[in-house]
Amino acid sequence: MKLMRLGPIGAERPAVLADDGRLYDISPLTTDIDGAFLASDGLARAAHALAAGELPPFDGEGLRVGAPVARPGKVVCIGLNYRDHAEETGARIPERPVVFMKAPDTVVGPYDTVLVPRESEKTDWEVELAVVIGKRARYLDGPDDALAAVAGYTISNDVSERAFQLELSPQWDLGKSCETFNPMGPWLVTRDQVDDPQGLGLRLSVNGVRRQDGTTKNMIFGVAHIVWYLSQYMVLEPGDVVNTGTPAGVALGLPGTPYLRAGDVVELEIDGLGSQRQTFGQA
Repeated sequence: MKLMRLGPIGAERPAVLADDGRLYDISPLTTDIDGAFLASDGLARAAHALAAGELPPFDGEGLRVGAPVARPGKVVCIGLNYRDHAEETGARIPERPVVFMKAPDTVVGPYDTVLVPRESEKTDWEVELAVVIGKRARYLDGPDDALAAVAGYTISNDVSERAFQLELSPQWDLGKSCETFNPMGPWLVTRDQVDDPQGLGLRLSVNGVRRQDGTTKNMIFGVAHIVWYLSQYMVLEPGDVVNTGTPAGVALGLPGTPYLRAGDVVELEIDGLGSQRQTFGQA
């Protein structure tokens, strides 16, 4: 099942995209696709209503596509989680997951304009598999328990300003939490629709030039390990998002490759999770 949020910013309506390509309205079940909906077994209720033919059609023609999950409580990110990405940036292969946070209000729709910050010199791209939490995860016993806490998966572009991130502070937050720096979507694909989160190809192009072409099988720490690991140090709540890292091919790791400027177009996709396209603008 694929869930979407369609409409103007702040007034998105929840919908489900059926296997036959038709959209159905799930506003009879919930006002939004958010933590409260996920925590109340909303995915199962939506699947039952869809199968029973109880949902009205949804006319999404011409509507903006929002992020598939309303503003998360937190966006937790894993850095340097692909060996080739760590190597291209000159970083050591981490022995434990590298954890940082992005501000929740960085999350925007998959086709929304992304703003290059004022005084930016090194705005960069990162295609990532994003994990949406569906059940509270606190001190999970092990990785084998972790995927049961996952509602589903979507695409994130973990946009980063490298000068802010690496030159202005010993922490990464300044370069990760600029406005619009986390396009997400287009769909929340439920966990049962993804056979193996460690078997997905992910790709990104800038102005039509392929920059990233990787697979989640090359993660250093897989999805189950990441969710279990995080649960030992923080409580993951329904609606939280975990960005799981990016493969090689970012501007930071490609000497001579230009960073992003207003007018550039970034396109990204992950197998089975859809695609995104952003035109960058100036803040």
